[in-house]
Amino acid sequence: MKVMIVVTHLLGTGHLSRALTLGRAFVDSGHEVFLVSGGMPAPQLDSTGMTLLGLPPLRSDGVDFSRLLDHEDRSASDDYLSARQTALTEAVRSFHPQILITELFPFGRRSLSAEFLATLETARNLSQPPVILSSIRDILAPPSKPSKATRADEIIAAFYDGVLVHSDPQIAPLEISWPVSDGLAPRLHYTGFVAPEPASPHSEAEGRGEVLVSAGGGSVGQPIFRAAIEAARKMPNRRWRLLVGGQNARARISELADLAEGLPVTVEPVRPDFRNMLPLAACSVSMCGYNTAMDLLQSGTPSVLIPFDDGKEVEQSLRARTLSKLPAIEVINSAALTGHTLARAVARAIGDGPRAPMTEGFGGAQRSVDIAESLMGVR
Repeated sequence: MKVMIVVTHLLGTGHLSRALTLGRAFVDSGHEVFLVSGGMPAPQLDSTGMTLLGLPPLRSDGVDFSRLLDHEDRSASDDYLSARQTALTEAVRSFHPQILITELFPFGRRSLSAEFLATLETARNLSQPPVILSSIRDILAPPSKPSKATRADEIIAAFYDGVLVHSDPQIAPLEISWPVSDGLAPRLHYTGFVAPEPASPHSEAEGRGEVLVSAGGGSVGQPIFRAAIEAARKMPNRRWRLLVGGQNARARISELADLAEGLPVTVEPVRPDFRNMLPLAACSVSMCGYNTAMDLLQSGTPSVLIPFDDGKEVEQSLRARTLSKLPAIEVINSAALTGHTLARAVARAIGDGPRAPMTEGFGGAQRSVDIAESLMGVR
């Protein structure tokens, strides 16, 4: 089958990372995958085996997802957004997918509704329209008002054959974060969690015994990194490694390196071998995005979670609350984050010892392929 996945990450890189994992499963099953990315470039992520098209890139203005910035950090103009829409619709016509997957939309990315709806209309008007699926994580940003959920239901009813929910309904049913209407419920397909194969420990033992501090691939997490440096002052016998991402990573690394001078702290850009470092680490300090949660569950590494809760974000707090029931996982709300609270939480997590790595329930990418193939067969 010819599979087209459309994704735009606006803050971190989690949405793109999950879309690539999904695409890789289709490739491994012998399908042709064309992935269209509308966010900022993320060269540390692996797109091997797929054709990748980058649209004129966008990012959000921090957590203001209604204000979109272009590659020069200016408000995206109408012409800029029109160029994206044209590229998307032309890509649909030229590739002529049999399966079209939109990541998050219409449950999110409302500021990009025009280009997504144009894509859906173009796909529906093909001589042989594709099976159209939405791909969503376990926990969504709850709609701020009922009309947003109603509009999502209307778009699903008009265009979509199903919704791939990358979760286990026994652990995190969609109802936790989104009102599931009678019309939406029969279109939901729970896939289990989407994660790549567990990473093998780093061949050169990078990260062994360290506290690994990460905040995804976006330009966020500076308070976490600063708190980590203060915590390192209180734990001088433990080596810390800060992995900094985002378009402004170089400037942030320079600032943090100055703060960490003389301490057992390494500050460097995000690394493609992070997942290989994680099983060897003494502790992970991170936010609580979907992909991070999967990595931590698969590795069993003791963890301190500082869920991202700027603005009205609640997704990561809901996820962290669920994970906090497991051993060797500590949660600190951002308002309570200091060097002192972080040092204490790291010590408690390490003291609880590593968890047994989870090995079941992570086949959501392959299950998504199976569902898509089944729906295509019915078509």
